Amino acid sequence: MKSLILAGGKGTRFSEETTTKPKPMIEILEKPMLLYIIEHYKSFGIDDFVILGGTKIEYIIDYFSNKFKNIDKLNNLYEIENKVKVQILDTGEETATGGRVKKAIELLNLDRFLLTYGDGISNVNIKKLVDFHKENKAIGTLTAVRPPARFGSLEILNEKVKHFGEKNQANEGWINGGFFVFEKTISEYISDYSTPLELEPLENLAKESQLFAFKHTGFWQPVDTIREKEILEKAILNDKY
Repeated sequence: MKSLILAGGKGTRFSEETTTKPKPMIEILEKPMLLYIIEHYKSFGIDDFVILGGTKIEYIIDYFSNKFKNIDKLNNLYEIENKVKVQILDTGEETATGGRVKKAIELLNLDRFLLTYGDGISNVNIKKLVDFHKENKAIGTLTAVRPPARFGSLEILNEKVKHFGEKNQANEGWINGGFFVFEKTISEYISDYSTPLELEPLENLAKESQLFAFKHTGFWQPVDTIREKEILEKAILNDKY
């Protein structure tokens, strides 16, 4: 089963670094986020990866060309270690997330596949995620996570603070944390290459009861800002990831 990683966006929210490189190539403790994600999947036996590139794809190709063995120049296919292969697929600079997935399904003739974003790191159990997906026999499964708590909470009554709460991740609800499993029929829900995966495709799957949520309460950290990069680096150094 192939694991796809979205890595083609413009990364405008992290312009301090994305003026020169794609966001998934931002280094966390001197290693690109992309490699952390690959290593995590690899720890569950996944050895076939496709990077869905677009904006600044040349940066990714140059990095892999300098670091790893190119085994198929025409298809930008690399072997990063024994039997672990990574293909860098150009899905276009202006293509939306859903369009990138649709192109990959068409070009690679995919069946069931894994997918995640290139700017979030987690310790989600991939085996349990896939087993959950198979048990529910749905078209799509996403990993639901608690968003990192950014602010304390206030309970106010008649303009008086009745309760002041510290930051509490458990009170933040659930959000889409990526780490998807999809059947190839997801392509039928993506109307064209300008369709964001997170809008009509997932919304319509949900309406048809074809989208399941695998709840993950462990580590999950997006990296959209310098502050979030620092949080992730600290977590890794303290063995919390």
